[in-house]
Amino acid sequence: MSEWSVAEPQKLTFDTEVRELRVRVVNGTVNIVGTDEGPARLEVSEIEGPPLLVTERRGTLTVAYEDLPWKGFLKWLDRKGWNRSAVVTLAVPTGTRVEVGVVGAGAVVSGIRGQATIKGVTGDTTLVGVSGPVQADTVSGNLEAQAVTGTLRFKSVSGDLTVVEGSGPSVRADSVSGSMMVDLDPEGPTEVSLASVSGEIAVRLPHPADAEVEANTASGTISNAFDGLRVHGQWGAHKITGRLGAGTGKLRATTVSGSIALLRRPPRDEESAPWEAETPRDTDTGAGTVPAPADGSTDKKVL
Repeated sequence: MSEWSVAEPQKLTFDTEVRELRVRVVNGTVNIVGTDEGPARLEVSEIEGPPLLVTERRGTLTVAYEDLPWKGFLKWLDRKGWNRSAVVTLAVPTGTRVEVGVVGAGAVVSGIRGQATIKGVTGDTTLVGVSGPVQADTVSGNLEAQAVTGTLRFKSVSGDLTVVEGSGPSVRADSVSGSMMVDLDPEGPTEVSLASVSGEIAVRLPHPADAEVEANTASGTISNAFDGLRVHGQWGAHKITGRLGAGTGKLRATTVSGSIALLRRPPRDEESAPWEAETPRDTDTGAGTVPAPADGSTDKKVL
């Protein structure tokens, strides 16, 4: 086993093959890039507070604080221990299995084909071009996934989920108050299951779509851009059901008080600007807002 204590900006290169990466930081930034060129590399460009302990053992590279264990990570609420910061950049083989834990730090993971496990207390995470399975759990941290082609699992108390051009086989998300905005562009059938207590849910499906759909809210509003779906309920609880295309995929969305919007992507040969998920549109009922489609279409049924 090789071990380093990093108390100041430093660069390290690892001659052994890295198959698993574990990173745990408080405040600052973590950048992880998958690459097939050269050995694994680490750069700590900024660091304040206690040193980071870097260890390499039998193909597992760990960059973490000694007093910040992975087990029980989301319950690490020692505020005195938050007085630290580091900016860490790692380049590892694309097939590396990645575990990232952030407390107040931002994390970006790109170009990874191995399994990615994310835990965040308050830090936000961005995934770009990740093709392996993803499991993300946060307290209030947000997750943005761009062009992710593997399975995606997300669980949070109040963190938001944003998926842009998602083409993986499945997306499952659970949140208490976080919003979910999922833009799908799959090559084949996709299973999507989204559940929130009070957060808003917006799903943009390709046109033509191919899915069995069931979406319901107890007291929120519903917006539907597909003529082939049936909307049930005029007052109180609302539900959307039906089949789009052959119905080989599945879409399930459930909220208690949040709104639900089913939007339609333009045909691929007509696509231009990416979906601007942050742009809300007031519904007629005044019970919440839902995102508007980027193509400006208004053929939506709102209840």
